Amino acid sequence: MPVRNAYEYALIRVVPRVERAEHINVGVVLFCRERRFLAARLEVDAARLCALAPDLDVETLREQISHIPIICAGGRAAGPIGDLPAHERFRWLTAPRSAVVQPSPVHVGLCAEPGAALDRLFVQLVAVRHVSKWVHSA
Repeated sequence: MPVRNAYEYALIRVVPRVERAEHINVGVVLFCRERRFLAARLEVDAARLCALAPDLDVETLREQISHIPIICAGGRAAGPIGDLPAHERFRWLTAPRSAVVQPSPVHVGLCAEPGAALDRLFVQLVAVRHVSKWVHSA
């Protein structure tokens, strides 16, 4: 049986009107200390966001969240925060905030492969499956 390691993750949410607390998940950030893994998967579904907040500037939102994977990778491209160790970058990304882009509370799990866990969480919690037709029963 493969060795399973603990990981932590948070969803990245868009909360167009903070006072209403309605949100759409647009990404997952996952950190596994033992595997030295910190990465994010993001997807912006403009149609869903515009249904929730027609006046939301989706391109500006995409620009803002595009920095998350850069921060995960660390290094000079991430600015001063890129010099921090991975666990501190994860804490910075998941710190509670009252803004349009917010992290969920941090959750934990066990996995043999953090990249696969990130993909699974993304599919389960973020990715939108488009239904091609509705089935109605009489």
